[in-house]
Amino acid sequence: MKIVATGLLLGAAVIYFVMRWLEHRDGQDVAAWVGYVRATAEAGMVGALADWFAVTALFRQPLGLPIPHTALIPRKKDQIGEQLGGFIQENFMTREVIENRVQSLDLPRRLSTWFADPVNKPRVNDEVSRVFKLVSEMLRDEDIERFIQAVLKWAAEPVWAPPAGRILEQLVAEDRLEPVIQLACDRAHEWALGSAPLVDRVVDRDGPAWAPKFVNHLVGDKIYRELTEFTYKVRADPNHELRVAMHDFVADFAQELQHDDATIAKFEGLKAELLGRDEVTGAASTAWQAGKAVIEQMLDDPESTLRTSLSDAVVQLAERIRDDEPLQAKMNGWTIRAARHVADNYSPEIISVITETVRGWDAEDTSRKIELQVGRDLQFIRINGTVVGSLAGLTIYTVSVLLFS
Repeated sequence: MKIVATGLLLGAAVIYFVMRWLEHRDGQDVAAWVGYVRATAEAGMVGALADWFAVTALFRQPLGLPIPHTALIPRKKDQIGEQLGGFIQENFMTREVIENRVQSLDLPRRLSTWFADPVNKPRVNDEVSRVFKLVSEMLRDEDIERFIQAVLKWAAEPVWAPPAGRILEQLVAEDRLEPVIQLACDRAHEWALGSAPLVDRVVDRDGPAWAPKFVNHLVGDKIYRELTEFTYKVRADPNHELRVAMHDFVADFAQELQHDDATIAKFEGLKAELLGRDEVTGAASTAWQAGKAVIEQMLDDPESTLRTSLSDAVVQLAERIRDDEPLQAKMNGWTIRAARHVADNYSPEIISVITETVRGWDAEDTSRKIELQVGRDLQFIRINGTVVGSLAGLTIYTVSVLLFS
């Protein structure tokens, strides 16, 4: 387009000089039409040069001359960015515009309809997996380890004994410990039923060396029968003395945890020792690394239970939102409130992205990019200037001839 515009300028110049040559050669005998053509070409040159100067002055100094008010875009780059940001803030980032736009989008209905569409299920599966993998990649192992250490440190700071005592006391008062005690009694009786070989080994090992073998067997059988009968009675009788004693022990321990300084100190010492051990932190970190590896492996498999379960959960949630218009209306309200909050509090920060980005551009590079984007239309200005100037020159010359000849 530059070649076309410049070609018209050069064409007008050639025509002008040819006409001037004819006028010089023929003098008073020159043909009448020569003056009309010369005036047309002369005015076309003036229009072309004027518009070339105007277009060029936007992006650079014409002919490299330090003419005032030229190279406007390189010099005014930062102001242009600020004015563009201000224009967007005043006309697009207002509360009313954003609220109306968000409300017209009806995002909850549109998104839920898309997610619930069976055609999109493979895409949902892939996108859900991609999101979880991204989160997994963002969570670096060293950050998780520091977080675990911080949690353990935070957990170790409060005094646990009194709250634990109150919980135990409440459990005792509501008779919530009975299933635990019953389970312990069941396990004790089951262990007793299978303890005959152990009892025989203990009696043979610790019994008198002079005792005959059959005597040790009789003693072992007696101990085994007594043990199984005792554990059975404890298991079958909720009011057995041992079970009552266990209840009393837990109740007394709950009181001591709350009010006995020595018990509280021992409990807190055990807690500090447990949470302060490297094995605890190491076990938590190892568990995280192992779990992370398993999760990543399952996310890589499109048919894994984890991926299908996650995508199914997303689809079910989308179906519920799609079919529940009151819920959609409520979610629309949430979206509008969030957009209003962003417009009221963060629009300057959002607009600063534009202004700071433009400010960081190289002036010459920015000017070149803008010229490449709009340059074709700007060259039409030059072409139009040549044509309009020529017509204007022809008109002016014609009028002058009519008035003064």
